[in-house]
Amino acid sequence: MHTLIAAAILTMAGTSAALAQDVQRTPLPPQHPLVGSWRIDVPGTQCHEIYNIKADGTTSVTSGAQAAESEFEIDRVPSPKGYYKWVDKIVKENGRPDCMGETMQVGHVAINYIILHPSRPEFLMCEAERLDSCIGPFRKQGMGI
Repeated sequence: MHTLIAAAILTMAGTSAALAQDVQRTPLPPQHPLVGSWRIDVPGTQCHEIYNIKADGTTSVTSGAQAAESEFEIDRVPSPKGYYKWVDKIVKENGRPDCMGETMQVGHVAINYIILHPSRPEFLMCEAERLDSCIGPFRKQGMGI
């Protein structure tokens, strides 16, 4: 995850993370269901995060005063269980606190699993391919919803 996928969200999701892990940027087709801008309201705060997942294999996230950028590897199609594996590495951040007052470090790597809602433009981000390990929803922005 990051902040790109914020530290607060990371903690809540129980995300697996490592430092200095290589990530091979995965360009996605522009019509991939995860490409776009997504918002999550951070529980216990009046703060939200915006994730802009780009087809070029990069993500930008804002969370509170924090702004970060990452590169990701993500499955082009979901697993048999319906999850997309997402490996994300922070490549740039502004050093300012996120919604929970935490900061991230360049080089932070997170591994998460994304499951899309079958009928709405939203997803859950999970620590494993299990619904009991998820946070969300992340709602797609710019769709008049």
